[in-house]
Amino acid sequence: MTLPTTPSAVAASPVDIPIGAAPPDHSTVDDLSLGALEMAAWVAFNRARNDLMGALERDLASTGLSLGDYQVFVALTASEHQSMRMCDLADRLQLSPSGLTRRLDGLVKSGWIERQSAEHDRRVMLAVVTPSGRRAFERAMPVHVRSVRERITGVLSEDELRSMADIFAKIRFALDADDPAA
Repeated sequence: MTLPTTPSAVAASPVDIPIGAAPPDHSTVDDLSLGALEMAAWVAFNRARNDLMGALERDLASTGLSLGDYQVFVALTASEHQSMRMCDLADRLQLSPSGLTRRLDGLVKSGWIERQSAEHDRRVMLAVVTPSGRRAFERAMPVHVRSVRERITGVLSEDELRSMADIFAKIRFALDADDPAA
């Protein structure tokens, strides 16, 4: 298969990338540009990610939640007492403290999340799901699950889903290995 070399051609072409193959030898490729296969994979990933996030966001809009809001509820409802320390929630969502504050402001205003001082240490602030927040999340769950199935899991075979999970786990492992804070 001859791979396209221009970004517009790469974006429009399917690419067969063997799963489990050894990483390509980059010793003959300069440090200023990606090889054709690298470019094809990079462009395909970026386009799919951008399009997918936009579609998931649009699908959730009818529930009154953004995808970021939904992720707040996923994290909080999975934790004990449906609450987390603000600093832990920010870490889990990969947000700065000020980014989390902005994310929570709308949820607090809607009455779906409360900020509370921890009983054991009043200096510690918790984000807590309210009963109305739990109901909002429960209404959004089937919309989100349907969207994920329609846009991701429903278009891939079981083998492709396993490969996708393996690929992203491998990338996350490499990122964690490079991150001294991980």
